[in-house]
Amino acid sequence: MEKILVWNNKGGTGKTSLTFQIICDYAYRNPQKKILAIDVCPQANLSELLLGGLHQGGSSNLLKRQGENPRASIGGYFQMRLPFPYAVQKFDASNFITTPYQFNSFIPQNIDLLCGDPMLELQANAISTLANNQIPGTNTWFAVISWLNDFINNLTEDYDVIVFDANPSFSIYTQIAVAACEKVILPVMADDSSRRAIQNAFSLIYGLKLPSDIYSKYNFPEKLKEVGQPLPKVHLIIKNRITQYMGAASAYATVLSSIDREVKNLVSSYPDIFTFTENDIGIVEVRDFQTTGVVSAARGCPFYMLKAGRLDLLGHRVQIKEENRVNCIENIMQVNSKIF
Repeated sequence: MEKILVWNNKGGTGKTSLTFQIICDYAYRNPQKKILAIDVCPQANLSELLLGGLHQGGSSNLLKRQGENPRASIGGYFQMRLPFPYAVQKFDASNFITTPYQFNSFIPQNIDLLCGDPMLELQANAISTLANNQIPGTNTWFAVISWLNDFINNLTEDYDVIVFDANPSFSIYTQIAVAACEKVILPVMADDSSRRAIQNAFSLIYGLKLPSDIYSKYNFPEKLKEVGQPLPKVHLIIKNRITQYMGAASAYATVLSSIDREVKNLVSSYPDIFTFTENDIGIVEVRDFQTTGVVSAARGCPFYMLKAGRLDLLGHRVQIKEENRVNCIENIMQVNSKIF
């Protein structure tokens, strides 16, 4: 089983739309594989996409699942854990899982979903408090940080791939996701804040280049090391929304080159936290999906299922060019060739 996290602590990098396309394309081209998407995000945008998008009532479908008893979402699972946070209870993980195909026929049948939930924000303070309790003989932090690992261990389905989509924060629920994964995919954009975000991500997950030694004993990686839990490795950096009109003298190119240098230096200095040894292997560029991406997301329809031509979108006619659609498909296939 592969466990992959798509995350960046900077918003606006196209993380969720990339995750949606990556999961769907991989499932479509590998029908013998079973995939579980875990939406560790209060906005639950990935869940809405998989359940139909704006055009097919994805938000309403998500609310239906959140209205089940038990609540069929990550928030429902965490709610079950809150009264007894440090003991692994017997539970049926399938009660919390949704099969998107039952709501959205565009989605391959071999994808399951643990829906996201706005309750995560309400639960975050309670979960953090529980993790920081002092109980003799109990590592409360590790017990809480292992909640998603406990969930995975209770799965009755044999999944080949689990993909976590986490929001741009490093709150306690994001840390729970990081602790459950083995590989990290970092989407970035051609701006200087993305370069800084890479530095921040490596500080948060790996404790690199901390501003002061005072943080060293409190940080996430040190706590995991204390209990012998391995850290995930950076598997791929996606330069997202790279426009086809970029020239060699472009300001974008300057920023992207600085990101390349930053990654190269990190790989050279800390090779153990990467699955790759060269930038050519661990970095991939993706063009801006433009109108094709907007329509795909709004309809909850992966690129390979979209039809070229004029499509209806909430009462408006939108033009999808075949050349752009094919480019989008090829971009995602290239990304997946480096992930799987």
